[in-house]
Amino acid sequence: MDVKDKVIAIIAEQAVLEPSDVTMDSTLEDLGIDSLGLVESIFAIEEAFDITVPFNANEPDQSDFDISSVARIVEGVERLVAEQKK
Repeated sequence: MDVKDKVIAIIAEQAVLEPSDVTMDSTLEDLGIDSLGLVESIFAIEEAFDITVPFNANEPDQSDFDISSVARIVEGVERLVAEQKK
């Protein structure tokens, strides 16, 4: 399973949807994920990939991690995984 598929599976689980219902253009709001679901998704992503996501739930707009869409989340995770392997 690649990064994209794994991130989509985690987000789908939080949204109580099938992974096929999650598109790269989806926003977390579109998927019905609230702020608590977002935090749980971030923790699940960190655990799944053994990374630290630079995200502050108290100040999401100040974060270096773009959560505006599933595609941006996948890109961010791919970047963090690549940096970790250096």
